[in-house]
Amino acid sequence: MRRTTRLKALIAAPGIVVMPGVHDALGARLAEAAGFEAIVQGGYSATATLLGRPDSSQLSLTELSEMYSRLADATSLPILADADTGFGNVTNVARTVRLYEKAGVAGLFIEDQVFPKRCGHMAGKAVVPRSEWLAKIKAALDARDDADFVVMARTDAIAVNGLDDAIERAQLAREAGADLLFVEAPTGVDQMRRLCREIPGPCLANNVESGLSPLVPADELQAIGYAAVVFPVSATYAIAHALRELFATLRRTGTTADALPRLASFGEFNELVGLSAQRRREADLQDYADALVARHANH
Repeated sequence: MRRTTRLKALIAAPGIVVMPGVHDALGARLAEAAGFEAIVQGGYSATATLLGRPDSSQLSLTELSEMYSRLADATSLPILADADTGFGNVTNVARTVRLYEKAGVAGLFIEDQVFPKRCGHMAGKAVVPRSEWLAKIKAALDARDDADFVVMARTDAIAVNGLDDAIERAQLAREAGADLLFVEAPTGVDQMRRLCREIPGPCLANNVESGLSPLVPADELQAIGYAAVVFPVSATYAIAHALRELFATLRRTGTTADALPRLASFGEFNELVGLSAQRRREADLQDYADALVARHANH
């Protein structure tokens, strides 16, 4: 089954699909090994990974599509990708979809913030007029080659215009054909319930640690009515914390001996990244080539 079809099926399934955010290709392999069925990487983690900078529209379309291509090569899981504001107008959105499809992701989301955008849980956001955003959503839907490629519409209107406007925007996006709806940063469970009740389509929840929304467990989000939940920055925060602790220990003691219980071993890590499978494949190919040469020599 194509990854696009798998993601669409997971969204339509009765149970909520939990998608952890990954920080890089290694994180994608770890998420797959942990048993998750789909993953996400948003611009927040991507900007931190590639630039060490804040999430503020600093990455280009080609930088992101190349990164997503590496992620798709590292895992068989469906990937939900961040397309920010579409990198321009409707023409740019169409090219974005084409490049993301080539990269191998299963879907993308486009938001209604003014460019340059900000992380959805940062202050000072602004949104474009409804019609400008809806035209981008329709452009994305029309541009996809694979009808199962998921197009998610994201609105940040709660913080700018209030809950009513955000709901109306999501309703319009669903009418335009969006597969999944994401209203960013509701401030309480009551708002979440209203979103899922009044938006006529599958909704996605965003669990951002220390963000504007309450951190609600997946089973409770399912009961509220959500079809999917992402944890987009957890891995990035965990990596930042772990590296800060490791570097502090090394700087203080001159050794990593005290950190060994928290580190993967050499052999464990090599297995994780697939070294033994790679060596077996190399040996099998060499055996095949040697046998072929030997048969030819005997003739």
